[in-house]
This record gives sequence, structure tokens and C-alpha cells, in this order.
Amino acid sequence: MKKYFPVEKTFIEKLLTRQKKYVKAVDDVTFGIEKGEIFSLVGETGSGKSTTGKLILRLINPTAGKIFFDGCDITNLKGEELRKLRRHMQIIYQDPYSSLNPRMKVGEAVAHPLEIHGIARGSERKELVLNMLEKVGLSPAEEFYDVYPDQLSGGQRQRVAIARAMITKPEFIVADEPVSSIDVSIRASILELMMNLKKELKLSYLFITHDLAVAKYISNKVAVLYLGKIVEMGLTRNLFKEPLHPYTKALISAIPVPNSKLKKERIRLKGEIPSAIDVPKGCRFHPRCPKKIRICEKKEPELKKVNGHYVACYLYS
Repeated sequence: MKKYFPVEKTFIEKLLTRQKKYVKAVDDVTFGIEKGEIFSLVGETGSGKSTTGKLILRLINPTAGKIFFDGCDITNLKGEELRKLRRHMQIIYQDPYSSLNPRMKVGEAVAHPLEIHGIARGSERKELVLNMLEKVGLSPAEEFYDVYPDQLSGGQRQRVAIARAMITKPEFIVADEPVSSIDVSIRASILELMMNLKKELKLSYLFITHDLAVAKYISNKVAVLYLGKIVEMGLTRNLFKEPLHPYTKALISAIPVPNSKLKKERIRLKGEIPSAIDVPKGCRFHPRCPKKIRICEKKEPELKKVNGHYVACYLYS
């Protein structure tokens, strides 16, 4: 799957050159998520994680590639077919302060998907909403039904956002940094809620995060994304036990280890993630890589299976 966004030029730039430039947000990414699985996408800001999630849900259209859901190609679905699909695929956004309409009461916000998909109306709809609010820990539900989002805390707002995503009983959820905007003291309770709902509703998650400690705790499989490319992917236990790619090693080295007497060596990367407009030639990570060799600057490595998981690095070719 690929997603290139065209770069808007000024009038002068259009006169000087006809060459088009693109932001290569997602560039040839392939992975599969099994039913009942939590698959985490990790990486720094600007690596293409959120764009990948939106592509899968068809919130934006891919430049190239195909998207399959339950064995069906959904890449080119439109209109009514796409609307029906959305009942089975939902998203939990990062920021509960901007993802909820401030003019809609909690009950209206959670009930809105039921109305759109014609699932329930009247007293039945209200009963479904109240039950879902109880499930996400907003109890007693009657007290939350007629309040506005600005009357709630950040954690409560995110529970409303989770309730809204779950109300249609979807099969698949994209959770886009669902705990990063929430106070640290209540992150664990939100993660526990998501895990409980996964078991109860038999969900599959694409969990997007920059926090590898969260990915290690919650996921079955992990893919490490760097500048629109997957650089390492595999079972969570394998990837954290024996990380192979220098970028993965650097990310894992940054995870704090509480109450540990052993000193952990921190791998510090130089510079920041490059622009997705002017992607480095060869391996995209080589300008920051402490282990680079000559070929890294010339040719892009492919994902290959090494020690039970996949890595794109010439150190293992």
C-alpha cells in the first residue's frame, strides 16, 4: 500500500519547474492482522502510522495497493457499499477533546452511529447507549447521558469516544494513539478497558502508538514504521527479546525500566526523521544509523525473515 500526497507549489515555483513533488507518507507497506489479534504500529511522529490506519478504514484513498477485509477487496468501494462497511470498522482517535462534537450531548454522540446505520431508534437506541456507557465505565450511565463533553475529564471523554466506536459492534478497530493525550495516572485503566472490550466483543485492533512500552503490554504482533516503511515486524515477544534493526534497538533502549539495578545502555540517534518529500536514497534510516555500511547509502533493503521475524537491514542479508 502507498499513499503520496501532492505538494502544493507557489506561483513562482510552478513557473520555474513542472516537476511534481509528493509527501511519501506510506510507501509500500504490507501486513496482515488476524481475527482477534492486536497488531501494533510503532514509530516516531511523521513515520506514517496514522495515515496507514486511515487508509485501512478507507477514510482516505490509497495511491496504490489493495486493502482486504474478511477476504473481500475493499479498495474501491464507494457510496452505499462503503457506508455499510463502516459499521464493521471503526476508529478511536487520539484526542478526545477534538474528536467529540462540543454541541452534542454524550448520549447523542454515542447514539449517532446507531442512527446512521439504522440499527435502533427511540427507547431501544437509548437503552443500547446506556448499556454501552456502563460497559466503558461511565456509571451511572443516566448521569452522563445528557451532559456535554466539556463537562467531562479527559479520561471520561476518551471513554465516550470508545463507547461511540463500539456501539455498532464492529469487528475491527483502529486505535490511533488512544492513550497518549490522557493523564498518565489513568492510561492503564483505559488500556485495561480496551482489553476487556476486545474479549467481550471479539474485536481485532490495529493499535497505533509511539510508546513501545504500551505496544509490548497490549499487542500480539508489532511492526516498526520509519518514514513510511516497515523496517521490522514480528511477534511481540520475539521482537522485544531480540530486536534486530538499529532503529528498533534504539526505540527499545529508550523504554524506562523501573526499580532496575542493571544500567541500561541508551542508544541515542542523531538528528530527526528526514522529510517524507526528500526521502534519502538507499536505506531511509542510514543518515541516522550508527551501524550503516556502504550499501546502505545506495540501495534500499527488503524485508527478509531473520530469526523468526522480518527485518529490512543489510546487516542480516
